[in-house]
Formats: sequence, structure tokens, C-alpha cells
Amino acid sequence: MQINEDHKVEASPPPHSIFESLALHLLPGLVITVIYVAVAPLAIRYGIPLFLVILVLALFLLIPFELGWLLYHGKKRNSSLSLAGIVVYRKRIPIRRFIAYTVTLLAWVFFAAAVLYRPMEKPIIETFFSWVPSIYLLDNFVERLEEYDRTILMITALTGVLLNGFAGPIVEEMYFRGYLMPRIPRVAGAWAPFLNSCLFSLYHFFTPWQIPLRILAFTPLFYAVWWERNVYLAMVVHCTANLAGMSMMLISILKVF
Repeated sequence: MQINEDHKVEASPPPHSIFESLALHLLPGLVITVIYVAVAPLAIRYGIPLFLVILVLALFLLIPFELGWLLYHGKKRNSSLSLAGIVVYRKRIPIRRFIAYTVTLLAWVFFAAAVLYRPMEKPIIETFFSWVPSIYLLDNFVERLEEYDRTILMITALTGVLLNGFAGPIVEEMYFRGYLMPRIPRVAGAWAPFLNSCLFSLYHFFTPWQIPLRILAFTPLFYAVWWERNVYLAMVVHCTANLAGMSMMLISILKVF
């Protein structure tokens, strides 16, 4: 049994210039962060969790831009709303190998987050980001649940599951791994997945203290996608990892009720 794909996808699409690659990797996250910082004080004043602000910005700006960019170029290339030749890395791989990759890479993500990075997180924040108000540390949201209205908490949790657990990761993987990574300038060679990992991590400008975590946790996954030419690996691992985090948040929220 094999994962289905579009057999007509372009194996080696034309590379972007260095400027194009940098801009397309970083500008979406930079725009979201600027807006996030601008509206955060107002959200805090009205008791709206900043995590919900990020989700709303993803829903109305980030996802539409990234998906819209792909569909726009699909329309230009295929004269229809098709992503053939736009989102590549859809090569078939045996389902057993797909599962083996998924289990191994998920284990690494959780190990990197819980064992390797966790002891470093507080020192990194205290050393380099002590100037950031604690309310902006999204991880603190779970520790401040009792400060928020219960209805707002449930909206945040359900929106998080849908957007952070499914829609966001799927669109990001199509955009970053299926579209941008194959088009990184060829001079990068085998460094392309690592560069893509670094730029993807930096794209999360609103949580810069987690850049080392994302590079550490996801670089092996991106190399697997690059090696196997299969973006679905990244979709499954990314969604599952995010859903695990959202599940823990949901459990914490339910304890407040």
C-alpha cells in the first residue's frame, strides 16, 4: 500500500533568487508579528489571551496569504486552482516506511522539546529576552487560565485545535516544505533543509526564544521530507506534535471549569 500522489508534479522546480527565498520565508511571519505587537495591549486590556490573538491573525492573514500565494501560482501555471507543479515533494513511499518515519520523527520532536530544550528555555529567556513582558510569553497562558473568562478559554481551545492542530500546520507544510524548500537556491545543495528549518524557525518572530527548539526538533523531519520527496511526512508529524500540545492545553482549561 502506498501514499497517493499527483504523478505529474514537477520534480525540480526553478529555484528562487536568494532575495525571493528570504522574503517569502520571513515576510509573512514578520507582518503577523508587527500586527500582534500592535494589538496585544488592547487584547490584554479586554481579557483576551494573546494565544487567541495569534490564532485569529493566522486565520485571517497568515493562512489566506500562504494558501492564496500557492493557489495564485497554481492558477498561473495550470490555468486552474491546481497545485500541481507548485506544491512538490509528493513522491510515493511505502506505507510501512511512512509510518516508521512518522513514529521515529515524532519521538525525536517530543524528546527534543521535553528533554533537550526544556532545561535551556528559562536560561535563554532570562539571558536574551528578559526585556519581554511575561504576558508575551505564550507558554505562560496556561499558568494564567483563571484570569480569563471561561467562554473565551473554550473559544481559544477549540480554535487552537482546528487552526494550530490542523489547518495551520497543513498550509505551512505545503508552503514551506512543498513550495519554498524545493526552490531554495541550488547553491545551498544538501544544506537546503537546514536553511529552510532556520528560516522557518525565525519566521515565528513572536516567539524568538523558541528558535533553537524548532531548529533542533524539526530539522531531521525536513531532511526526511527532502530525502524522500514527501511533504505528507511533515504534515502528519507537524499536526500530531501541535495536537499533543493543544491536548495538554485543553486538559488544563477543563480543570478550570
